[in-house]
Amino acid sequence: MTLMRFDPFRELDRLSEQAVRTPRALPMEAFRRGDRCIVALDLPGVDRKDVDVTVERNVVMVKARRDPLRHENDEVLIDERPHGEFSRQFFLGDMLAAGDLTAEFDRGVLVLTIPIAESSKPRKIEVSEQTTIDA
Repeated sequence: MTLMRFDPFRELDRLSEQAVRTPRALPMEAFRRGDRCIVALDLPGVDRKDVDVTVERNVVMVKARRDPLRHENDEVLIDERPHGEFSRQFFLGDMLAAGDLTAEFDRGVLVLTIPIAESSKPRKIEVSEQTTIDA
């Protein structure tokens, strides 16, 4: 015989969380490394074929889908893992070359690499000798 502790408030929290299933944002980390910007998004349990990355002008949209592991006739005992469609949208500044964005997917992490635009890279300006300005 198994004893299970029943907490009505915990059950209420769980039920209200399940009732309000909306598309969730994907956890993200972004940083600059040298002449590129790197963005990593966590997509645990998502298959690479279920990930969609689009770029339109300076807007990046990432969509992913994770289906539950259970089958139609399985009896659900606990369901706390989020599933369904996930999405994240972010804007790229003018300093980034959005057209050269690349995406790699490894062990549930989507890594986007965006090069810094040539026009935004630091460059040396040559200083010429002073010329006389007639006033």
